[in-house]
Amino acid sequence: MYILKTAASFDSAHFLAGYHGKCANLHGHHWVIEAEAGQDTLQTEGEKRGMVIDFSDLKKAVRSLADSFDHALIYESGSLKSATLAALQDEGFRMIEVPYRPTAENFARAFYAALSADGLPVLRVTVYETPDNSACYEV
Repeated sequence: MYILKTAASFDSAHFLAGYHGKCANLHGHHWVIEAEAGQDTLQTEGEKRGMVIDFSDLKKAVRSLADSFDHALIYESGSLKSATLAALQDEGFRMIEVPYRPTAENFARAFYAALSADGLPVLRVTVYETPDNSACYEV
C-alpha cells in the first residue's frame, strides 16, 4: 500500500452545547487536518506515472478545506438562540453552522467525506485540536 500524507491548519472558535465542562464555553483552537490517501498500485501512464495521485491535488484539497473553516465561529445547528445568531450576524462575524457537534471526531468524519467526495483515495483523516490531542476517522 502506497500512502501519501499532507496537512493544513485553521484557527476557529467553537463550543460544545449541552456539555458539562469548560468546553461548553466559547473557545478557540489551532486545528490541524492531516489527510492520508493511498492505494495498492501506482499510476502506470501519463504525467502521473509512478504516483498514487499528484501531491498537489491532495494538498490543494486539504488546504481549501482548512481555508473554508478558518477564522470562523463553528456552531452546531440549533445550539444558539435566534437572537444570539442575529446579533452575531449583525456584528459581521463569520459563522459556520454544521449539522453535528463540532468535535475533533465529527470534523475528522466530515473532512474525510468531503475529501472522498472530491474523488481522492482517502484512507484516513486525523484532526488535531491541540498538538497532543487528535481524532482519526477511517473506513
